[in-house]
Amino acid sequence: MFHSFFPNPKIFFPSFLVWCAIAMGIWYAGGASGWGGLVGLPPQEGAGQLATVWFFFSNDMLWFYLYYALSILIFSALWFHFAPHKWQIWSLLVSGLILFTTAFSVQTSVALNNWRGSFFDMIQNALTGDTKGTVPVSELFAGVFDFLEIASINIVIAVITSFIASHYVFRWRTAMNDYYAENWANLRHIEGASQRVQEDTMRFAETVESLGTRAIDSILTLIAFLPILYVLGQNITELPIIGQIPAPLLMAALFWSIFGTVLLLVAGIKLPGLYFKNQRVEAAYRKELVYGEDSKDRAGPPSLRDLFGNVRKNYFRLYFHYLYFNVARYLYLQTDNVFSIILLVPTIAAGKITFGLFQQIVSAFNQVANSFQYLVNSWGTIVELMSIHKRLKAFEAAMNNEPLPEIDQEYLKEVATLKPLNGDLDEKLKS
Repeated sequence: MFHSFFPNPKIFFPSFLVWCAIAMGIWYAGGASGWGGLVGLPPQEGAGQLATVWFFFSNDMLWFYLYYALSILIFSALWFHFAPHKWQIWSLLVSGLILFTTAFSVQTSVALNNWRGSFFDMIQNALTGDTKGTVPVSELFAGVFDFLEIASINIVIAVITSFIASHYVFRWRTAMNDYYAENWANLRHIEGASQRVQEDTMRFAETVESLGTRAIDSILTLIAFLPILYVLGQNITELPIIGQIPAPLLMAALFWSIFGTVLLLVAGIKLPGLYFKNQRVEAAYRKELVYGEDSKDRAGPPSLRDLFGNVRKNYFRLYFHYLYFNVARYLYLQTDNVFSIILLVPTIAAGKITFGLFQQIVSAFNQVANSFQYLVNSWGTIVELMSIHKRLKAFEAAMNNEPLPEIDQEYLKEVATLKPLNGDLDEKLKS
């Protein structure tokens, strides 16, 4: 799954995490962020609070782009030299490019959060108080235009990221396909082998890329918005029921996210195994139908009835477990829509914040909470990935002459207890 696309995965991924920690540590400790002056990009005071498109073209951001590119190029060059790999351009440089576009999209969220504060304060001034009706129309249109400019850049980056990611996923699928094709002689006897090569490789690459990108996005969002939320939280007088506590918004976001994660982990604990079994019984049913296309002695009513009975049994079990999982999930997500507003009720009632500040706090809180809720938001995808991984892991075991995973051994035990469907099929299954 990983050897086919990445150079020496057991060393590559830990080294990547260490390199990221070093590069980010140097930057956020203030070392690298001040080096921009050496290349004519000295820090600009107040650049991080810009609420226009020029946020992306400030000296601070331009130096960040250059620093990021240098970090990726140095890391890639080391791997190019010490461990050359057929797919190194895609697994190293293109991976770095996708991470960059992810980081850039986080910065668009920061720019939009800055915009909300100034624009909605202007709305408040136009509608209430002594300044009611005095805000020029041109300033309101200028604020809307600022939003459109920032949003346009975000759209361009999103389209480019989607295009690159699509090619990236197909390259990874190609690498896995070539890898498994070379070992097909050892794999062809595994249940559902054709499906695993043709379908699971694509789904695995696509799901890992999606989950990985979202994980990086969550981490970078936390890095960007935690300081913002901490500063904004100083305007909060107290929280409902709890009262006054240090860093109230940060503590509330952490508690709420941990609660949701634990809730859905407990509610969905059985789903990965059921998904795997679902793929397995579907593959067995599909295989018999395929055999029936070539032979009139195959896919008879008794055998299809038994195979489809297994499909029905597993689906009904899956539906039952999803029933209580969805109850927990939807209750949590609907409450999450108003949780940040509930936290601000005492502060709003006391009139301690403006409308623009309210918008900034709600947006920043939701960004941080959603990042902490990575497992909550991705649980369905994670379940699917675990199921695909279980299937492909059987391939790895077959190629290395290792024992099959436990869930595949359970399948063989089930097959051994089945009544003969017909001689040829029964022998193939048991072998």
